[in-house]
Amino acid sequence: MAFIVVFGPLLAAIIAGLFHKQIGTRASQLITTGATIAAALASAWLFVDVAILGNARTYELAQWMAVGNFDISWDIRLDSLSAVMLVVVTSVSALVHVYSWGYMADDPHRSRFFAYLSLFTFAMLSLVTADNFLQMFFGWEGVGLASYLLIGFWYKKKSANDAAIKAFVTNRVGDFGLALGVMAVFAVFGTLDFDTVFGQVDDGTVQTLTLFGLEFMALELIAFLLFIGAMGKSAQFFLHVWLPDAMEGPTPVSALIHAATMVTAGVFLVCRCYPIYELAPNTSAIITFIGATTALFAATVGLAQNDIKRVIAYSTCSQLGYMFFAAGLGLYSAAMFHLFTHAFFKALLFLGAGSVIHGLHHEQDMRNMGGIYKLLPVTWLMMIIGTLALTGVGIPLLNLGFAGFFSKDMIIEEAFMAGADGVTFGYFAFVVAIIAAGLTSFYSWRLIFMTFHGKFRGDKHTLDHAHESPWVMIVPLLLLAIGAIFAGGLFRSDFVARGALEFWGGSLPPGPYAEGNYGEGAHGHHPPTWVLFSPIAVTVLGFVLAYWFYVVKEGLPAKIAARGGPLHSFLANKWYFDEIYDFIFVRGARGLGDLFWKVGDRRIIDGFGPDGVAGTVMQAGRRIVRLQSGYLYHYAFVMLIGVLGLAVWLVARAGGQ
Repeated sequence: MAFIVVFGPLLAAIIAGLFHKQIGTRASQLITTGATIAAALASAWLFVDVAILGNARTYELAQWMAVGNFDISWDIRLDSLSAVMLVVVTSVSALVHVYSWGYMADDPHRSRFFAYLSLFTFAMLSLVTADNFLQMFFGWEGVGLASYLLIGFWYKKKSANDAAIKAFVTNRVGDFGLALGVMAVFAVFGTLDFDTVFGQVDDGTVQTLTLFGLEFMALELIAFLLFIGAMGKSAQFFLHVWLPDAMEGPTPVSALIHAATMVTAGVFLVCRCYPIYELAPNTSAIITFIGATTALFAATVGLAQNDIKRVIAYSTCSQLGYMFFAAGLGLYSAAMFHLFTHAFFKALLFLGAGSVIHGLHHEQDMRNMGGIYKLLPVTWLMMIIGTLALTGVGIPLLNLGFAGFFSKDMIIEEAFMAGADGVTFGYFAFVVAIIAAGLTSFYSWRLIFMTFHGKFRGDKHTLDHAHESPWVMIVPLLLLAIGAIFAGGLFRSDFVARGALEFWGGSLPPGPYAEGNYGEGAHGHHPPTWVLFSPIAVTVLGFVLAYWFYVVKEGLPAKIAARGGPLHSFLANKWYFDEIYDFIFVRGARGLGDLFWKVGDRRIIDGFGPDGVAGTVMQAGRRIVRLQSGYLYHYAFVMLIGVLGLAVWLVARAGGQ
């Protein structure tokens, strides 16, 4: 069963990618979609068997490489953490495959697209089922390759090519840190096997690591280097710049890669390596700070974006920040709970946005939309459900609400409690989370109102031909909507409450509200009531402000944007990160290259080397050539001068003697 889950999509990708001309486009779609659906069904069975029934196990498939004491095997690790990721990856991937039948119906290269989707699915499954750091790194690089291919799928479009390269290069920065972290793990522990490494971590025998003549706390250095990799893959602050541009790929790619799978790989990495981070408090504090800063940054930028997909992309970036600062505070089960619920409602929002784009003939600018909820009623309802789940609408104390209410509010409450217990950046994370929750509500409802309500602001021809998406695209939305509504309430107990201790089974710490800690929790007291109601209060405030600006005063935001101003420009230009990076890195690299080329290579090396020697010889040759006139009397005159000179020398010599 595990073999089908992991390698079924790979086999389908090979067949669709290499033999699509022989079998045809429709067969390629059937094979890849069928393999992914089979993987999703098998993953559901494994989830019940492993996470619910507690039958965790590891399959050793083959020895991968053995050089000295460096012995690596290819294993499939099935514990509760990997089982959760299997369900997330395969279920979203299967729905995206089905959805793509409608969205990509007119694309002539559908076989290649479906092959890329299945290849990506295999790489992600390899990552989450890895039993050692090297196998995880293989999957890590595999999703990087597949994301490059999918983002740049429309390779004749320059912006898509640029976005793919930007994503690939930015992730190389993070991957370099991850590679150093993996090397450091082997240097310190002599193995890359998860269980062996984590067992030695618990022994407390590892102290320092010497690097470049300097001594570092080994676990702190390893944890930091691994987190650098997580920052790149999960688009955290400083390495986030690739994620919004990645929206240049087809919309199903955004739902698969940038909502539920690749961008969550960094969160999975930190949670998988929690024994290391538990003993690396300084790095954990850095993770908390970076995660909280990312949540706030992305939420502010989302306020001023007009591309419907980019708004959701920044929302993804912000929600990933929640997951990271939760992990940094030691709330690993809460981080995974939010990852789990987020997969459903964010994939729903991305695919809903794709349905809008499909219905409006590829229009993505919300300024050219409005008043279409009657033309796309199902899409409108699905987007409403996704927005309610994202903004965490629910009733505190009664435990009633959408998926995001249970997972996000759990993180916010526990951030406050961590601050009360003196955890570094706990209060900072709580305050930022509350502010980001209010901003999330505002820009999410702004998207709904600008897209579906008010007057239509686009081309009349587009409005006349606007239509609801076909059922092959609607059915995945309906299924994701079920998860967006019920996933939080159904799985809260298993992930973060009474059943967490048994559910995680040692793959993660169960959290402060697990069995035995339920009620007052591990803190010994409840969060204050105002903390419980703060998230829903700012959510309601964000909704009211969005309604007032974009429904009651419909034209006011456009006038504010037209006037510009420093704050609007700052947010619309994404805190000027692209401009700063272009000045420092792009222009800096180009200037350094020009210096080495024009000065170092051409003037110094070539000037004093080949060009200098060659130039001297050529100049001397030109002057000597002038002596070769070709006239006999010139040569006779030179001979006479020579004879005369020789005679003078002989006479002078004889006189001297």
